[in-house]
Amino acid sequence: MTATQRIAFLASHTDEAQRALADLVARHGQHEPDAADVLVALGGDGFMLQTLHRHGGLGKPVYGMKLGTVGFLMNQHNGEDLFARLEAAEPAVLRPLEMVAQTESGATFGSLAYNEVSLLRQTRQAAHIRIDLNGQTRLDELICDGVLVATAAGSTAYNFSAHGPILPLGSAVIALTPIAAFRPRRWRGALLKADTEIRFRVLDPYKRPVSATADSHEVRDVVEVMIRESRDRTVTLLFDPEHNLEERMLIEQFTSG
Repeated sequence: MTATQRIAFLASHTDEAQRALADLVARHGQHEPDAADVLVALGGDGFMLQTLHRHGGLGKPVYGMKLGTVGFLMNQHNGEDLFARLEAAEPAVLRPLEMVAQTESGATFGSLAYNEVSLLRQTRQAAHIRIDLNGQTRLDELICDGVLVATAAGSTAYNFSAHGPILPLGSAVIALTPIAAFRPRRWRGALLKADTEIRFRVLDPYKRPVSATADSHEVRDVVEVMIRESRDRTVTLLFDPEHNLEERMLIEQFTSG
């Protein structure tokens, strides 16, 4: 990255992020995302996910700076030597999940998830869900609060809170993790090859309604949800060498609390 490269600065609506935006634009100028060479996202992990969903199709690398409450996908905020930091940044190529959800009404909704796709019960009634992998039923009935599928990048988020495993980047593995499973009581989920097609069938959806969420896009009253790794979409995140995403994931695995 050189000083002639074009940057699109994107910021969350917080006062701190907006002040950083004004400062960086004054220093380096501003370009529209489709005309930029790199996108710089200012905020927390939630804003980074918004940026990937809005602009991931452009194929531009994204460098995040933490100006929010959670910044696992972000670098430390520092307005100095930005071009040098971009030049030295290490890329992490992420491949999102594709979700296709069918609802009780017969409608079909598609969405991408860079972190996870989760199914959750909508009422006090536990969800009853059948799990098929590559067209073969592997679990006839999971009775639970929900179930999720996480990417490696998202494995430290909701998946980890649900006691799922942290996955190394580049492992070509995704995590299938139950949320408060009642039966099978001892089932802790599974590690799957990233190209596995996962299909959830909601059993008794009228009495036990279930919603599906791809990152922040929710679809309610689903009856069937298909999830697989995207075959044609990737995004590249840029990280400072001293604190890259792979190192953060290692640190997370050896941190208690």
